[in-house]
Amino acid sequence: MKTLILDVQTPAESMADFARAWKAGKTQKSARISFATPELLWRVLTPKRWELLKALCGAGPVSIREAARRAGRDVKAVHGDATALLNAGVLDRTDDGRIIFPFEAVKVEFLLQAA
Repeated sequence: MKTLILDVQTPAESMADFARAWKAGKTQKSARISFATPELLWRVLTPKRWELLKALCGAGPVSIREAARRAGRDVKAVHGDATALLNAGVLDRTDDGRIIFPFEAVKVEFLLQAA
């Protein structure tokens, strides 16, 4: 199962993880997108965008119109959310212009601790 991990890490922690993965040279069963703060994570992963990801999970390449139909939302609103998710690297665009969520699962990781 290919999993997307969304987490909160400093840029230095992200680079260290990247360096470890690069040196290991093994194929990863997951992809990781890191955000510097939980606020940035939630700015990208809004409740409506989370619903869109749920609608796209396992769907394969779809048009924006089809994504809107699956999510039960307005095409223009889905277009804006899809653009934000494409810019964040969460969604991909196919050569023919359709969007795809190329993962079977999403895992969100971050730790809230006392200051």
